[in-house]
Formats: sequence, structure tokens, C-alpha cells
Amino acid sequence: MTSFKPTRRTLLKTGTAAAALATFGPGILRHASAQDADLAPYKSAQIDWQQVSGETITVAVIPASYFENLITLAPQFKALTGIDVRFEKIPPAQIRQKSVIDLTSKTGTYATHAADPMYYALYAANKWVEPLDTYLNDKALTDQAWFKLDDIIPAWRSANGIDGKLYGMPYDGEVTIQVYRKDLYDAKGLKPADTLEAYMSNAAALNTPNDRVWGAALRGVAGAGQNMYIYPSIFREFGGDWMKGGKLTVNGPEAEAALAWYVDIMKKYAPTAAANWNWPDIADAFSQGTVASYIDAHSSASVINNPEKSKVIGKVAYARWPKGPSGKRTTSIWNWGFPINSALPEKKRKATWLFIQWAASAETQARTSYRFAGPTKRSGVNRTSVWKDADYIKLMNGFGENFVEATMGALQDDTDVDWRPRVPQWPAIGDTMATAIQSALSGQATIKAALDDAQRRIEPMMRG
Repeated sequence: MTSFKPTRRTLLKTGTAAAALATFGPGILRHASAQDADLAPYKSAQIDWQQVSGETITVAVIPASYFENLITLAPQFKALTGIDVRFEKIPPAQIRQKSVIDLTSKTGTYATHAADPMYYALYAANKWVEPLDTYLNDKALTDQAWFKLDDIIPAWRSANGIDGKLYGMPYDGEVTIQVYRKDLYDAKGLKPADTLEAYMSNAAALNTPNDRVWGAALRGVAGAGQNMYIYPSIFREFGGDWMKGGKLTVNGPEAEAALAWYVDIMKKYAPTAAANWNWPDIADAFSQGTVASYIDAHSSASVINNPEKSKVIGKVAYARWPKGPSGKRTTSIWNWGFPINSALPEKKRKATWLFIQWAASAETQARTSYRFAGPTKRSGVNRTSVWKDADYIKLMNGFGENFVEATMGALQDDTDVDWRPRVPQWPAIGDTMATAIQSALSGQATIKAALDDAQRRIEPMMRG
């Protein structure tokens, strides 16, 4: 499955194993040797991977290719640790709710789950998940020199931490970048936008609905991870401060200017249906050649480069988020991370940490991405070292011009840990804001009225 080359130490180990298994025949011997070599990169860590062998844990993930790749490698984790992992696939819209119910009830159904970074404030305030420092600093459980925590994308670690403590280990993530049709831009003599003002101007220049080409599209459907995935970046780029004077504030001049820009570009230059689109809808429209540009997660590049569906392969290029009037670029710092359920007994918590350490390690990140044997390669690896690997860069640059540069630039320089207000009340606040944005976009309320109404609704939530 991998291109791992055995070391002298590995060969000595497999030699010992061969002597022990000689009486079981050549078929079993070949299997044992191959497996030992495959696990050698993990066994170089100075910990006992088998210390809680026999435990069984359940891991909740969403049905996405980046988790499917991990599930494919789970037998390797079982061989390494003796721990059985049962995966439960839950759609994104339900996994947050089911996980919160499990954590609240303290039933410990899910040892860990694919967690939204915006939920860690809620988890930490209620002590539903473990601070990971305890496990990272335990030499019996973690070989820090092998695991290399500092190699994990700093912005994603920051997003998964509260008050300096890490509560979730990033496994796969994304940033928002600008995606555009280079052929259309070149034909008009346009460059990718450096500012939101220029992005609006480019959209106007390319908007030709009579030819079934619209200038731009952004997420329009209401939801904390839908229109509230895009609007918060615009709000911050217009100089918005969620915690103005220590008080959660969603209205005011900066918010009104940000929402006006969003509504303006959506009404003038996006297809009417985009008011109800999420990212897959936008990526599908772009891949069919009906949208000239969009701003969204870099991971959507795999959809617009699907050779079975896309009509724009070879015509796509990328750039960083355009700057706002404040001079800032602000991308999302989304990632799916793994926390440890505090309701678990000690041995299961240890088993869960060993699983998280294995999944987040550089070796597993490589095996589930550019070294994965299956057809889908991950583009959201958590390691800086993998992003600099020549084989990974070669694979990712197949998505189009400037893909790796734009994504890495955004990951390193455009992230903002306070991109959204990180408070325990976020689930309700996110839904309230999403409704306000949609009401402004649909014309049911003026921009100021929508934001003022959201502010009135949110204030009681913050009082508890």
C-alpha cells in the first residue's frame, strides 16, 4: 500500500519474526514480514502502542473521502495497537447534534468525533472533552520527538484551542481562497482580485447571463456553516470586531458595510438560485462553466477537476482571499479535529488518544493523501511538512495554476483565529446570524433592520 523502504532495524525485526514463524509456512511468513515493515515508521516512536490492546472505541465521522481514506487504513491501526475501531458515518448536518447529545448525556457512545472547531468553547466550558496537553505530555503515551506537534498547521491548532489549551487534534482542514476561470479573465485582460472592490469589478466585467455565464457566486443558503461560512470573513475584512468593548456585537457600521457588499454581489452577479446554494452547488456550476469565479474552501478544487463531470479542467487558477477595506485578508480556519470524550473510562481515553495520535501523525497523513492507493487523494492534510513534500506539491498542482501557493499563503498569512466569535453560545448565535443574512439577501428586511434584529436576539443568549 505504501512506498515504505525497510531500514536495517526493520530488516532485523522481520528477521526475528521470520525465525519465530517459520513453522507456519511461507504464506503466513510473507504476510507477517510485509505487515511489520508497513508498521515500522510507527514503531520507531518510543511508546508502547499495545498498552491498551483489546479495547474497542467508536469514532463518528462524516461521509467524506478524507475520512474514507482513514477508514481504509484502520486495519493497520488494529495491527499496531490491538485496538478495534468502529466508525459511524453521520452527515455533517447531524454530527454536531448527535455528538452534543452524547457528550451531554455522558454515555460515552463516541470516543471521539469529527468536531467543528467552533464547538470547542462549548465543550471546554462544560468539561465534556479532555485537554490534550495531558496526553501530549505523558511520555508513556506520546513520543513528542516522533509526533512533532509543531508541524501541524498552527492556525488549525489555534482554532482547536481555548485559553491556550488544545482540545481537538486537527485531522483535515481547509482555507477559503479565490477560484477563477483563467481563460475568461485572460480574454478580458483581468487579473485575480487583490481587493473586495476589484473582485466586484471583475464580477461585473464577466457577468453575461445571456451567455449563461455569471460573474461570481458565494454561499447563499442559511446556516452556521453555510452563509455564515463566508460572511464572517467579509465582516472581519471590513473591520468588524465580534467582541467590541467586550460585548458580542453583530450590528453597526462595519457589519452593515460588510453585509451590503455580500448582498450586492449576490444580487447583481450571481445566479438567482445561488441564494439557496451551498458549496457543492457552486462548485458544480463552476465546473459546468456557468460561473466565472467564486470564493470558497480550497478543497472544492477536487470537484471542479473531476474528469467525469467538469468542463473547465485546464482553465482554472487560484488566488488568495481579496483584501477588505481594513487591509486584511481573512480566510476561514476550518478543520475537522478529534477531541477525547471525558466520559470515557481511563483505558478507553488512552485508546482514543493512541488513535488520534496515529491519525494525525505525519505517516498517516501521507498514507491517506498522496501515498494513498485509492482514487481520491486528500488536499487538506494537517502537516506543514507534507505541504512541502515534492510529491504532494506535484499532485496538488494538478488542480490548476497557483493552487499550492494560494492555499499555503492563505494558511500561513490570512487566517484569523477570531474569524467567528468563539463563545459557548455559538450554535444558537450562528443560526441567528444565518437567518439575518438570508432575510437581507431575500429582501425581507433591510440590511440594518436584519442586523439590529439579530443583535436583539443574541443579547439574551449572552446573558445565559
